[in-house]
Amino acid sequence: MASARLRDEIAAATIFLTRLPVRFDGPMPADLHGRALGWYPLVGALIGLAAGGVYAGTLTLGLTPMAAALVALAVQIAVTGALHEDGLADVADGFGGGRDKMAKLAIMRDSRLGSYGVLALMFSVGSRWSALVALADPLVVTLALTAAGALSRAVVPAVYGYLDPARTDGLAAGLGRPPGPRIVLALALGACLGGLALGAAALPVLAAAIIAALAMAELARGQIGGHTGDVLGACQQVVEIAILLLLVTMR
Repeated sequence: MASARLRDEIAAATIFLTRLPVRFDGPMPADLHGRALGWYPLVGALIGLAAGGVYAGTLTLGLTPMAAALVALAVQIAVTGALHEDGLADVADGFGGGRDKMAKLAIMRDSRLGSYGVLALMFSVGSRWSALVALADPLVVTLALTAAGALSRAVVPAVYGYLDPARTDGLAAGLGRPPGPRIVLALALGACLGGLALGAAALPVLAAAIIAALAMAELARGQIGGHTGDVLGACQQVVEIAILLLLVTMR
C-alpha cells in the first residue's frame, strides 16, 4: 500500500511538471497534488540529468559546446512543455505592463506574449545557455543541470506555502496551501540531491536558491499580493538561472 501511494505521488509530480507520457489509473485523489509536491525535486533532477545527457551525447556526435548547450536546453524545455518559461513570460508581462494589481493579474491571464515576456524569455534562455557554455565539461554540465533542476523545484512548494493566493479563482488558489511536511520533504530532498551532485559546493548554491526564491516571493507580494501558478513557474526559472550563474563563478 505504501509503495502504491509513493508511486502515485511520483507519477502525479511527473504529470504536473512534464509532458512525459505518464498515466494515472483512475481519478486523482483531492489531496494528491499536495502530496506530490514533495517529489518535485526528484522530477527536476531527472529533467536536468536528461538534459545533461543530451549535452554530453551531442558533444560526442561532434557538436560544439555552444550548439550542444542549445540542444540540451531545447530538450529540457520540450520535456516540461515550457511550463516554467510560460510562467516567467506572463509574470514579466504582468509586472512590467500593469498599473495596479488587477491590471497585472489580467495581463498575466492573457495568453498573448508582450514585450516584457519576450525579453524575459530571451534573458532566461540566454543566461542558461551562456552558463552551460562556460561550464563546458560534460560531467560538470550534467551535475549542474541536475542540481539546478532539483533545487529550483525544491523551493517552489515553500514559496507556494509562504505566500497567499493573489486571486481567489485561480488553479493555485483552488488547490489550497501545500502540507507543511511536504514542503519540508521537498526542501530536504532538493538539498540531498544537490549535495549528491555538487558536494561541498551545494551549500552556497542552496543559499543562492533560497535567496533567489525569497526575492521572487517578495516581488510577487509587492506586485500582486501573493502567488499564482505563473509566479511559481517564474520562481523556478529565477532560481535555476541563479544557480547556474553562481556555478560559473565558482569554477
